[in-house]
Amino acid sequence: MEGNQVVVVDVINLNNMKKIIIPVVFLFSFVGFSQTSKDLNKNYTKRVLENAEVDLISSFYSQDGDNAAVTGGIGTEKLTDIATNITVSIPLNANDVLTIDGTISAYTSASSSNVNPFDGGGNTSNRFDYDDDDKGTISAKSAASTNVNTNNLGNSISNSSGGSPWVESSGASKSDVWASGDIGYSHYSADRNSIVGVHLNFANEFDYTSFGFGGSFTKLFNEKNTEIDLKGNVYFDSWQPVYPTEIKAYKEANSNLNAGFFTGVDILNKNGTIINKNGPTVWSPFNTNLIDNKSRNTYSVSLSFFQILSKKAQVSLFLDLVKQDGWLANPMQRVYFGDKANYFIGNASSIPNYTSKSNTDVFQLADDIERLPTTRFKIPVGARFNYYINEAVSLRTYYRYYYDDWGITAHTANIELPIKISDTFTLYPTYRYYTQTAADYFAPYEENLSTSDYYTSDYDLSEFNSNQFGFGISYTDIFTSRRIWKLGLKSIDLKYSNYKRNTGLTAGIVNVGFKFVMD
Repeated sequence: MEGNQVVVVDVINLNNMKKIIIPVVFLFSFVGFSQTSKDLNKNYTKRVLENAEVDLISSFYSQDGDNAAVTGGIGTEKLTDIATNITVSIPLNANDVLTIDGTISAYTSASSSNVNPFDGGGNTSNRFDYDDDDKGTISAKSAASTNVNTNNLGNSISNSSGGSPWVESSGASKSDVWASGDIGYSHYSADRNSIVGVHLNFANEFDYTSFGFGGSFTKLFNEKNTEIDLKGNVYFDSWQPVYPTEIKAYKEANSNLNAGFFTGVDILNKNGTIINKNGPTVWSPFNTNLIDNKSRNTYSVSLSFFQILSKKAQVSLFLDLVKQDGWLANPMQRVYFGDKANYFIGNASSIPNYTSKSNTDVFQLADDIERLPTTRFKIPVGARFNYYINEAVSLRTYYRYYYDDWGITAHTANIELPIKISDTFTLYPTYRYYTQTAADYFAPYEENLSTSDYYTSDYDLSEFNSNQFGFGISYTDIFTSRRIWKLGLKSIDLKYSNYKRNTGLTAGIVNVGFKFVMD
């Protein structure tokens, strides 16, 4: 969830935007709902929420792949993430509910560590950086610090490995923690046909901070068989940018390849020959103008329509309009041009095998960082259809079409088949298919051109399709007979999902959720 955009994730998020996202990133709110009842002798409005409820969700996520954006579209994408989300819904009175939501996500990322690949090697271990057009249940982001003393680093690598896109660095940027908090308030009308809600949100990561707020209005008609929802959200995000080490050091040394980071460090051409740093042909970044606008703002409006068609069928339609402006590229992510000479640090004999996993000790110096337009407009539109087959089996379906003005169009189809095997246990197998076209600015490693205004090698913006299979089991106890302190256990959900892209990225996630009712 980069910032807190409106996203839909293919697996469980993650784009270079720190998403979200996730992130594989999650903000869930659970609000109980009760209909109005009338006493025979007097009017009586039942409370929206009888008791405080607590929802706890934890997940473990792991991925692997060979197209890390931080290292220009090649390199290890290994990542692990452990996240916990807690939501507390508190009835303030019969008509008002306060919701407090918090999430903490801790990850280790091989590609993020290679913001500074020269900080020593280690066991290979990229953040699941989904772009928001390909999301499912996690939002997450690629981010972390380098904490590098560039004045002394050069001497430490002059006689050692130059790093590799296939081996994680041992520096601080290989891990990070993302934290988010949200507080919301909902007011229900006495007849329960209108609901007004507002919320505030804050999220922080080493190189990214987000502040947001929003509101919603829900109206029910036709004896609550028809529902219309309108939501609006605004997020004001800010970068604390982290750049590839070689580009940052070059700028800090005032373009002097004999100072700072580069002191005593040999730079090799594509043939493995040490170049003359004072000669006419040397390495230099294509563009030393880095981030000139550290903000990233997101504005979204959502409209949804829900209709009960019969005792067995329900349908809903939704439309989102999302506008972003500011620095929408990720400053951590390298780009290599096909029309520029290549330069390396490390073992000359490994240069011919640079794109192979057998390369463990040479690293190519970046031509530039990712650059993308400063505005983006997105339109997701879709539908859900649920059908009650019989007492044991139901059908839940979902379809979404996505369009943005960067050239991406996408289709998502999802099917879930809950199977009730007893009064308390339900099984639910799921399948999800996703496909998208490439952004206008995407090209693989060394296929972008320096003559372009915008360029990226982030495979979240490439053409691909993916399949996700999942299986879950749910336990429900409406009487909350099992208790922990003052909390009655209402339900437990356990689910595993397996995700595969045709680009080679694979991932798995385990989610477990608990719902408690407080006395």
